[in-house]
Amino acid sequence: MITIRPAQSEDLKKIVAFNMAMALETEQKKLDPAVLTDGVQAVFSNPSHGFYVVAQSDGQIIGSLLVTPEWSDWRNGVFWWIQSLYVLPQWRQRGVFKALYAFVSEKADADGAIRGLRLYVETNNTTARTCYEKQGMAPSVYTLYEQTLE
Repeated sequence: MITIRPAQSEDLKKIVAFNMAMALETEQKKLDPAVLTDGVQAVFSNPSHGFYVVAQSDGQIIGSLLVTPEWSDWRNGVFWWIQSLYVLPQWRQRGVFKALYAFVSEKADADGAIRGLRLYVETNNTTARTCYEKQGMAPSVYTLYEQTLE
């Protein structure tokens, strides 16, 4: 059985570990643990940064994601971006993302200012794209550009 709940500060170490694993798996990138820990802590310390949600089974955290807000002047409301999504490999394709997404979607529906949910995914990650489309998400008409300032 999978249960979903808002993350608490006690979950920080597990979320950091998940983010480290996700960055290595998806981008072959090793994150600085101190910087990442401070970044996760910043979300718990400042709710305007967003919020984490965790999935559990038998009291063990098996997945998590971060929701961050983006103001839309066009819609006079907020889009929630799903980020830092990670599910333990042995729990993939067992409904964990579906449960996490349902939790976030219901929370968004209950909030009159939320205009939609967004996430980004690597173009070649067909497994993830299929998973997201099964939840009713569709590819956007937008292409994402970035310039990092690291």
